[in-house]
Amino acid sequence: MIRKAIIQDIEKVEKGYIELLLHEQEHGAYTVWQMSVYPTRETAQKALDDETLYVMEENGEIYASMIVNQVQPEEYRQIQWKTSVADNEVLVIHLLCVRPSKAGCGVGKRMVQFVIDEAERMNCRSVRLDTGSQNTPAVALYTKLGFELAGTSSMSIGGLISHHHHLFFERKV
Repeated sequence: MIRKAIIQDIEKVEKGYIELLLHEQEHGAYTVWQMSVYPTRETAQKALDDETLYVMEENGEIYASMIVNQVQPEEYRQIQWKTSVADNEVLVIHLLCVRPSKAGCGVGKRMVQFVIDEAERMNCRSVRLDTGSQNTPAVALYTKLGFELAGTSSMSIGGLISHHHHLFFERKV
């Protein structure tokens, strides 16, 4: 089940971030996230406070988390998006984190499809997101789900990790 996070989820979301970062340290990284820098428990707590943190829970476990809102980072203004829409007609996926122990089972697909369905329900015309160009699993997922590459640019992560090459994707709703 995908739902808005509650306070009791914060520790499990943080453990998901740590699991991913430890997995990347051992097996190679697809993200440029950094342990104790971004993402952190504070990142999740802020999103919870803003009511924008979502989780996928199965059998009492958090399989994945993400932040979903209508906030487009400043770098989004540089992109020539496929759809010209007002800010309130866009839903943005931030910080999608699937625990490595749950990867390969369609968790990411279900999370992204949830946002597409939510965008439709909210009468949004577009779903946007960004990912590092090195994140080949994410790029493959987004492309498979009908997202189109709208542009590339340098971008910092969470305002904490220095600029690096990013891909900006959009899907019309």
